[in-house]
Amino acid sequence: MRTADFDYPLPPELVAQSPMPERDQSRLLVCHRLTNSLKHHQFSNILNCLHSGDVLVLNDSRVILARLRGRNTKSGGEFEILLLEENEVNDWWVMLRPGKRARLQTQIIFRDRYAKITDVHAVVIGANSEGHRRLRFTGTPNISGELERLGAVPLPPYIKRAIPNESMIDFERYQTVYAKTDGSIAAPTAGLHFTRQLLEQIRGHGVSLCDVTLHVGLGTFAPVKVENVANHLMHEERFAISEKTAHTVNTAKKERRRVIAVGTTSVRVLESAIDPVSGKLDAGSGRTRIFIHPPYRFRIVDGLLTNFHLPRSTLLMLVSAFAAPGETHGRDLILSAYAEAIRERYRFFSYGDAMLIL
Repeated sequence: MRTADFDYPLPPELVAQSPMPERDQSRLLVCHRLTNSLKHHQFSNILNCLHSGDVLVLNDSRVILARLRGRNTKSGGEFEILLLEENEVNDWWVMLRPGKRARLQTQIIFRDRYAKITDVHAVVIGANSEGHRRLRFTGTPNISGELERLGAVPLPPYIKRAIPNESMIDFERYQTVYAKTDGSIAAPTAGLHFTRQLLEQIRGHGVSLCDVTLHVGLGTFAPVKVENVANHLMHEERFAISEKTAHTVNTAKKERRRVIAVGTTSVRVLESAIDPVSGKLDAGSGRTRIFIHPPYRFRIVDGLLTNFHLPRSTLLMLVSAFAAPGETHGRDLILSAYAEAIRERYRFFSYGDAMLIL
């Protein structure tokens, strides 16, 4: 399939710039695959779509304050830095703008959240073919411990702020209420709609909740730049599955109860950790570069809660694969649902509304 097959027109005013006043006030478009039917709900009513015995799988990764600001100590030029992945303490791969001014051995001094110069420095020690830079930090035992002081919320570029990333609401709302494991540089946004109270109601309904961890990185949000979808290479992302979660999921599958993934990141974890012989979910940790696109036959996931995704993105391709497992026409089903959402003025992307595919 071609990347262009996953394009669609979106009025810019439908890109959500802020969250709803309450998390569960978002809208929910429910898509039933067998009947190709769509129903409109409020997210707070998701309980009506769940059955006692279902298993809801959440990604518990926590977003770090990964966006930093610094100054070239020699020229005085300003840099914006996004932490990507830690190699070891104080040694990180980053996206850095403007990259052409960050040659090897460039020295950077960092500002705090209030734009004041600090004693934290870094030097550019490497670069890769994708234009990312490798930084070695000094002036701190561990840059990870400085992010509360130096870092800003790594909002995606389509969310605009008068002062970038300085809206206090983002510190709370660009994070799920169940996040606990630091490591993501973008939110697993399908989970943003849940409140603690709603999760308790879901438990009380007889639905099992369990966690996996996938630290969202470039593998999730990097754009597809090739014409043929199959030629896209995903970046690796770290994941972990506990023994408890593996047991819960495997028992549900054995008993033919539904496993519903909250977000595409949860899907990628579950579909990455299948034992090739037994077909069961394996506990453990590792890295995945799984790229799910039509046609793909899912082995674990029976339902998917997700947000509305960018045109031509790997996330839209995954959702299209889930709409028609093992076939290629899921793209048509999803783009038709998206067209309906646009007509009904749903809100799109990270702070937008949700979609449940069953």
